[in-house]
Amino acid sequence: MWRHSWFRTLIGAVSLLLAPVPPAVAQEQVDVALVLAVDVSRSMSTEELQIQRRGYAAAISSPEVIRAIGMGVNGRIALMMFEWANENHAREIVPWSIIETQPDARAFADRILADTTFGQRRTSISGAIRHASALLADVPYKASRLVIDISGDGPNNQGTPVTLERDAALARGHVINGLPLMTRGGVGFQFNIPDLDDYYRHCVTGGPASFVLPVVEWAQFPDAVRRKLILEIGGWIPVGPAPVIPAQITFGPPYDCMVGEKIWQRLRRQYFWDP
Repeated sequence: MWRHSWFRTLIGAVSLLLAPVPPAVAQEQVDVALVLAVDVSRSMSTEELQIQRRGYAAAISSPEVIRAIGMGVNGRIALMMFEWANENHAREIVPWSIIETQPDARAFADRILADTTFGQRRTSISGAIRHASALLADVPYKASRLVIDISGDGPNNQGTPVTLERDAALARGHVINGLPLMTRGGVGFQFNIPDLDDYYRHCVTGGPASFVLPVVEWAQFPDAVRRKLILEIGGWIPVGPAPVIPAQITFGPPYDCMVGEKIWQRLRRQYFWDP
């Protein structure tokens, strides 16, 4: 009896070894995996937050962006969007999605418009980069390029120094492009710096073909986002007289990438704020 039982066990094990193994599910190939990291700090008014949201929706679903996607080798991209503010605030608006057709883009845009934005305290660009880089590390698609598209209206003033998170993301092969919002007004005007585009270029962005595209008036925002997406989808290096600035300048005097933290500390001492 024991011998029969052992023989049946042996035959069962051999059958398992010889059974055909189902093929692994291949990841879908995309031309770029792009994370849209959108600033919702309280330095922007409710109206500005809505302009920003509508601008992203209009740009993503625009014919120009769809045409750029179709010109890629695979004709599709992976896209997701989250909002960020302080070091602990990163809220997903639209999860990873394949954008290949106009209906795909329209569905993504509709989800942006259906959501509601609530401004949050502080500005942690470093936290946003860390979160975006983690999303790219686990992207469920096989992408030729991994890009972080980060917008914001002020320098980092909370969390890890922004250059440390930037350098960590670049070491993982991620590219960071910047959309500095150099508009005037808003409740957090005291945190604004006049050379935010330089700050982004020296302290935030980096990687092959990375660039900074400043926005100085909210009326420019939809066009700026559309152009930025087209450049990122195509992996093109911006050329020409338009105000698109290649990132990671290495010459000239050193830039103080802790300027935001210093402004926060100065205002905290001046107004006796809590930490």
